[in-house]
Formats: sequence, C-alpha cells, structure tokens
Amino acid sequence: MCDHHHDILRSNVHDFKKVEQNIDRRQFLTKTSLGLGALALGSLMGTDKLLANTPPGSKPTGPINPISGPQGIPGLPHFLPKAKRVIYLFQSGGPSQFETYDYKPKLTDMFGKELPPSVRGNQRLTAMSASQSTLPIAPSAYKFKQYGESRAWVSELMPHTAEMVDDICFIKSMYTEQINHDPAITFFQTGHQLPGRPSIGSWMSYGLGSDNQNLPTFITLVSKNGGGQPLYSRLWGNGFLPTEHQGVQFRSGKDPVLYLNNPENYDGHDRGQMLDYLKQLNNIQHDAYGDPEITARIAQYEMAYRMQTSVPEVTDMSDEPEHIFDMYGKESRDPGTYAANCLMARRLLEKGVKFVQLYQRGWDQHISLPGGVKNQCKMTDQPTAALLKDLKQRGMLEDTLVIWGGEFGRTVYSQGKLTPDNYGRDHHPRCFTMWMAGAGVKPGFTYGETDDFSYNITKDPVHVHDFHATLMHLMGIDHERLTYKHQGRRFRLTDVHGHVVKDILS
Repeated sequence: MCDHHHDILRSNVHDFKKVEQNIDRRQFLTKTSLGLGALALGSLMGTDKLLANTPPGSKPTGPINPISGPQGIPGLPHFLPKAKRVIYLFQSGGPSQFETYDYKPKLTDMFGKELPPSVRGNQRLTAMSASQSTLPIAPSAYKFKQYGESRAWVSELMPHTAEMVDDICFIKSMYTEQINHDPAITFFQTGHQLPGRPSIGSWMSYGLGSDNQNLPTFITLVSKNGGGQPLYSRLWGNGFLPTEHQGVQFRSGKDPVLYLNNPENYDGHDRGQMLDYLKQLNNIQHDAYGDPEITARIAQYEMAYRMQTSVPEVTDMSDEPEHIFDMYGKESRDPGTYAANCLMARRLLEKGVKFVQLYQRGWDQHISLPGGVKNQCKMTDQPTAALLKDLKQRGMLEDTLVIWGGEFGRTVYSQGKLTPDNYGRDHHPRCFTMWMAGAGVKPGFTYGETDDFSYNITKDPVHVHDFHATLMHLMGIDHERLTYKHQGRRFRLTDVHGHVVKDILS
C-alpha cells in the first residue's frame, strides 16, 4: 500500500474520532441512560441474577439477546449433545412416499377406484386437482422388498439406501399444514410459513458457535442437476439474527463463494493491512453508534479473508482416492451435482463445519411420475447411501446427524389421467416419510404409521415443530430456551409448539 493511501486511511480514522468526540447531547443521554439503567438494575438485583443462564425447566430469563461469539452463547449446549454436526439432505418438491419408503400393498387391487370420501374427510385439495371430477387411486408402479435385520420396506428404486436400513430411523408419520411449495419449504427451513425468520442452520450458528474459525458454521449446497421449484437464499438466511449467522452458499465452478477472490490485477499482498485499517474505522463507528451490525460486518470481513485460503483447500477434491469417487458414483467427479455435493458435505464436516444444508430439486411430479421419480432416485440413491457409508467407515456417523426428506408427500390418487403405466400425484401434507441416521437416533427403527392409503396418520404423528425440537435436542439445545427477542417478543425456531420425539432417541 503506497504512502498516499496510508495518509488517506489515517485521515479517515482521525475524522471518525472527531465525530465520536462530538456526539450530540441526545445520543450521549441515550447511550448513558441505557448503560446507567442497566448498572442500577444490576445493583438492585445482583449482576449474577441479571446475567444468569436459564436453569433447566424454567422459562427464559437473563439477557434478552445474549452475545453470540465464536463459541456460541454462554451456557450452551444446555446438556450433553449426541450430535456434533448435521447434514440435512433436503429433497425439494415433495418426494412420493409411495415410490420410496411407505409400502401399501392393498392398493394393488384398487387401481382406478375412487378415493373413499371417508378417507379424504374434509381435507383440502390444491387448485391443481380440486377441479377433477374423479380422484382415481394409483398404486405404485414399483416393487418393494424388505431389507436388513430391521426388515424395513424399501422401493426397488432405492437399492443403495436399502443396504443401509439398519442404520436408518424412518419417520413415516410426518405432517405439516402447508400444502404449497414455498410456504411448506419455508416452514421446514425456518419454523414459519412466512419469510423473515432465521433458518435452522442460523439458529445453530447463533446458539452453538463455530468449531472452525476459517470456515462458516453454516454452509449451503444447491445441486445443479435438479430442476423444478425455485429456491431462495432466504431459506438459509439469518432473518433477525446477526448477519454473521446466515448460511454461506458454496457453488460449483471456479468461484465457490461469490466475491471472495481478489479483483483482477490485484495480488492481495496488502489485504491484511487494509482489513486492519477497516476494522479500526468500523470499531470507531461502533463505539459512536452502538450498532451491533457493525461488529457483524467486521466478523464477516475477517471470515472472508480467512476463507480465501480455506475454501480452495476444502473444495479441491484432487486428494480424494478413486474408490471414494466410485462409491459416490460417476457424477461425484462433476462439481455441483448431488453426488459431488454429498462428498463435499463430508469434507466440510471434517473441517469443522457444524451444519451443512444440501438441496436437491426435482421431486415435484404432478405428471409422468413413474419416469420422473425414477430419474430422481437414480441421481440421489447411491450418493446418499455412500455418504452414510463414508461417515460410518470414518467413525463420524456416531456423532453426525444425517437427515433426508422434503416439504410434504404426494397423494394416493392420480392427478390428471391415470393409465396402467403412467400417472401423477398432487401435494399431500397430511402424512409423508422422512428419515434420520447417526448420532442419537435409533438405528434400524421405524416410527409412526399411516392408513392403507397413506392419506392419514394412524399412529404417532410428528409435526414439523416436533422434528425441529428433536433436531435441536440432539444438538444439546432445549428448543424452548434458545430464544431471541425481536419486535417486542421472544422468538424461537419452534415458535410456540413442538415436542421432542423421545421414542426415536437411542
């Protein structure tokens, strides 16, 4: 950096100090009244009570919005976690439970028959099938078999995952109130159907902090080989939490993280010095105005600087042996595919990333489902199973939680014309299948039951908030105690609902 630039920076620092020294009377009184008020309250109550952590079983007390540093909020985890890290394989579009994991043999003899009104009840339909004059039953075009010691039923479309059923905990009784894609996906990712809330990974980052100072706590991978419903960055956004807790998207190609590399013709040798001066300016501004987003900005600049080295290292797969690529499948050599992202997820966990969200689009088969779901399973089955095998052989599955599932299921009746070899399925939120594997959940276990039409839950329903509460419990978090005050009320991932599904815990 030349002397001229040094002089400019020194001048800017001096100017900011002058601004700080000349804060007007109103700002001074605002800042000091808050500070003195807190001190006065502390002297009356005792500082230990004012800043105390919430004891188990009690309602939130202590600091309204505790400061979350690199190690998370003081006092978290609330108890010993079973899972240290999470990979969430989100199957966007709503995978059909009929062609994957929920075997319904009685439907075979009911081809083309009308869905009984007693089964449907008063459940609403989407606009796409509400106008149909008939709702003909469509049995699965694919066969099922039982696998492993657990004798779990799995479709012939999932032969690789079938080999891993004794490591998987199936939940066949998931349900949600959201019947359309955007609110349903938003609900699963943030705990609310409307945009604006923090995502699961952001809550984890805020509460638990980071295990690696050179990579973000929360990273998102969106597969390039899946079409269908669009995905928005707000799904991995921080909402009202500090911005350093938002998910960072890794992309395929030469620039995995946008705007991370140096501009053309800049060698970056003085980047560290420039950031030091920038930090000084931001610190002065923070002291003057007290805006917490300024400290978040400082943290993000510093993380970006460290990521210039760490990201190329973790995304360079040249050190992976051939047998690993073979295990994940040929597409694992093509960056950005689902297979490559599954392998990337494992590498990120090895580097200390706490929460990896992987999105695969293309499960929305309203028409031509037999061919569409076959293609999706072909893309995802082998890499998914390989990820479980890979984690297991490295001793990582015992403290890693792997999640597979979409935003809702599909209808037993055909949307559109039903033929012996072709049909479609509409959205169905009232029952569908997800699974978990790894840390803290029972392996080789099936929880929940649905009726013969996979239209209603007959045993052990699991709501989205229950799923969130259970996930957080496995990470050592009491979902009722991790809150953040925003616009006058305390928010949490599970809103005002949610119970830990204790029967699936190991």
